[in-house]
Amino acid sequence: MTKTIMLTAAQALVKWLSVQMTEEGERFIEGVWAIFGHGNVAGIGEALHGIGDKLPTWRGQNEQTMAHAAIAYAKTKRRMRAHAVTSSIGPGATNMVTAAALAHVNRLPVLFIPGDIFANRRPDPVLQQIEDFDDGTVSANDAFRPVVRYFDRIARPEHLLTALPRALSIMTDPANCGPVCLAFCQDVQADAYDYPEKFFEPKVWRVRRPEPDRRELDDVVAMIRAAKSPVVISGGGVLYSGAEDVLAAFVEQHNIPFVETQAGKGATPWENAYNFGSPGVTGSECANRLCAKADLVIGVGTRFQDFTTGSWTLFTNQERKLVSINLHGYDATKHGAMPLVGDARVTLERLSALLKDHRAPSFDAESRNNWHQTVSKVTATPEVDLTNYLPTDAQVIGAVQRVATEKTVAMCAAGTMPGALQVLWQSAKGGYHMEYGYSCMGYEVAGAMGIKLAAPEKEVICFVGDGSYMMANSELATAVVRRIPFTVVLTDNRGYGCINRLQIECGGAEFNNMYKDSNIEVMPEIDFVGHARSMGAHAEKAVDIADLEKKIVEARPRNIPTVIVIDTDAVSGLDVGGHWWDVAVPQAGGPERLEHARERYNRNAANQRTFD
Repeated sequence: MTKTIMLTAAQALVKWLSVQMTEEGERFIEGVWAIFGHGNVAGIGEALHGIGDKLPTWRGQNEQTMAHAAIAYAKTKRRMRAHAVTSSIGPGATNMVTAAALAHVNRLPVLFIPGDIFANRRPDPVLQQIEDFDDGTVSANDAFRPVVRYFDRIARPEHLLTALPRALSIMTDPANCGPVCLAFCQDVQADAYDYPEKFFEPKVWRVRRPEPDRRELDDVVAMIRAAKSPVVISGGGVLYSGAEDVLAAFVEQHNIPFVETQAGKGATPWENAYNFGSPGVTGSECANRLCAKADLVIGVGTRFQDFTTGSWTLFTNQERKLVSINLHGYDATKHGAMPLVGDARVTLERLSALLKDHRAPSFDAESRNNWHQTVSKVTATPEVDLTNYLPTDAQVIGAVQRVATEKTVAMCAAGTMPGALQVLWQSAKGGYHMEYGYSCMGYEVAGAMGIKLAAPEKEVICFVGDGSYMMANSELATAVVRRIPFTVVLTDNRGYGCINRLQIECGGAEFNNMYKDSNIEVMPEIDFVGHARSMGAHAEKAVDIADLEKKIVEARPRNIPTVIVIDTDAVSGLDVGGHWWDVAVPQAGGPERLEHARERYNRNAANQRTFD
């Protein structure tokens, strides 16, 4: 006879999560971020209180930013551990939808557990309930469906018996990895059920390393042997596979230079002689020349996003062929690529064994050295009269670079800094964390906290603009009370400087991005230092680049976040590196500046190659 234990569904949920283990003997779901409301406080809230430190609960300030912290944690842990996030029904749940989309795009595991409507429907419509006039089964949580890898609604206690294993199987699957939403009806959370005791036995979740198909291997080996100018594009899959050292050995053994996407940057230190930096829209000059010449492009764990490919105008060699090493056939076959489906580390090892002593023809190594000389110039301390001088974003990056150590992690998400950091930041191994799949403003502060939770030995430097800081900064208070230290470099250019420059580049008038061009009565005078201090952070304003360097070093011993504000030039771009990006320009009905912009657009669009 099957032994059972009577628990509420919420108690069963947290008890089961607490015994899902990694091969290293740690909980896969380390803990739960929670903001309680009427849709989860009595059920999930009481269950979390009861289980205590066996599945710890952490309080945040905003449902979206709690989830951002969870995402940054999972990314830093290379998807080997994760967090859950719970909210009430209604706005608490929909606040998390943006974060779910971010996790989905970046292929990162997060378990979302929003409260849901009453399964019994007796009190309908309950507070915050969205009613669909044509479908009685719909709730606000259905908004999660397109932005998670697996969605389930827990409308009966026994649904957990199938939903929970499905959820973890997705989150630990290297090919299908992504966020999961278990919409938990609030009455069902409190319903009791006789669960099989066996359901709560500890389970170890192993992350697979799928072997590549031998036929695909042979095809790609032949392509590499025939190539005269091959290049490797290193994506985030290299990091998630733990293939950093294997990639470095592969390119050295076979004499193939490589470039790094935003997600893949930092897998190999910048000093590596085969590392030509970033490709595409935010690419280095040497990387983009290399990609333009390439007759074989070998993507490793990359989605070939438009920034990486210059909206598919970067690879101009008419003989160019595309290979995609990826875990999922969906990604591996994009743009007519020759697919090589398998784990990045295993696949590179198999390729190298078959290639034996093959080495590609020589490449232009000097262009890489010239590029790094350019980087040194644009990031150098300005040799000007500093009276009324505002530093550029490149000079801010240079200041942080000069005091960085092997333990420094530069992180960012949106605005000017992601592109500037990708092209200019000289990353140590593991020294870069960028959320650029979704480019979500407001990720930065919470993301920095998540990185530090996952890697307490690291120095986390969060680059954030004033616009993104204004969108989401409240997890500073969470980091203060939990004593999670990191350093925020807040560049204040008095508006959305990045999009303002893009607006101008696309032939548009300066409008509604900078405060000066917005429909306001007076210019705002925001005291970012005072604001950060009000949440308990240590905050100061740097008077110049040298002062910024000094303040970053001084922040290191603190056990709370440090916010360093510095005013920057909103107008100047990098003026180095870069490539075209497909941002549509109006075809008709505009002034002469738009006509010229459209002519430029048409010339570049004519070079797009999206399929071979």
